[in-house]
Amino acid sequence: MRILLVDDNSTNLKLLTKLVGKLDNCEALPFASPDAVLSALPELDFDIAIIDYQMPVYNGVELYTEIVRFDKYAEVPVIFVTADKDMTTRMAALNAGAIDFLTKPVNPVEFQARVQNIVSLARARRQLADQAEWLRREVERAVGELREREQEIIHRLTLAAGYKDPETARHTLRVASYSEAIAIELGLSQQLCHDIRLAAPMHDIGKVAMPDTVLLKQGRLTEAEYRQMQAHAEIGSDILGRSHSSLLQLASEIAASHHERWDGQGYPNRLVGTAIPISGRIVCIADNFDALTTERPYKPAWSFERTVEHILGRAGTQFDPDCVAAFERALPRIQAIMEQDRREQAEEAEKTVVSANERVA
Repeated sequence: MRILLVDDNSTNLKLLTKLVGKLDNCEALPFASPDAVLSALPELDFDIAIIDYQMPVYNGVELYTEIVRFDKYAEVPVIFVTADKDMTTRMAALNAGAIDFLTKPVNPVEFQARVQNIVSLARARRQLADQAEWLRREVERAVGELREREQEIIHRLTLAAGYKDPETARHTLRVASYSEAIAIELGLSQQLCHDIRLAAPMHDIGKVAMPDTVLLKQGRLTEAEYRQMQAHAEIGSDILGRSHSSLLQLASEIAASHHERWDGQGYPNRLVGTAIPISGRIVCIADNFDALTTERPYKPAWSFERTVEHILGRAGTQFDPDCVAAFERALPRIQAIMEQDRREQAEEAEKTVVSANERVA
């Protein structure tokens, strides 16, 4: 336990230093002037301060006021040493944060009793602080492990959703990356941006309930099939919404709202404007962008430029204008994500060809 001693009287300082030396496991840090103490801050480490009240330049209260400007000393117990029995002086010290007083001339027995009590208090505070820090680390570790499990659940469900169609799996991952890029430009918190990326791949999980005749149809859907396909939003929300996980609840929110439109003409609930969750408004743009820039059985892929023009032109009708503006700011990152995905697909296709040729050989 390190105890700061400040007294401009050398005799008193030597006495205080000697008395501290008699306390168990305590080390004295003697200073003969307030200026010397201030020069040593904030590198100086101590657990208790014993400060003479009446000193030149700075009195004890003024010195302590300067010390506690540094957050690291805010909780340090302070004892003032004074020959002044005036109540005004003592009130000033109490208001500054004094926990006790020692009267000059210092009585060694009184010093031993009073300071030992405060040393015990300081040790108890340190133990509580250590326990609180340990508990904080344990909570962080437990939360981290829980989040890892949640991420794994989402990853496995995403794999299951794309089992029949590998391109669906790639689509969900691209949408997740695009969504995060838009969320970042929208100014959402780092945690929410990250969570949106984790949850967005689940936006079409409800399609697991669609019949293969509809889900894998090579060509445009009939009106009846399209209405049947629309049910995937509510189904996905129901699948995910029963979880107590905040991440899966966010995924449920996205599944339910990523086909809503800013003008209220979307589905399944015909929500209007900001009644649509922000996560759904973001994923709606990312989903549309990816759908248009990739080839589908019923259409060729649109160019990057044509797709961007299409989305910008629908701000305020199909899409949230603020999200569209964020999408426009995120275009360099979105284009880089799209190009990286295409390179990876080309590499995978090349590996497949090489593997097939090796089997034939």
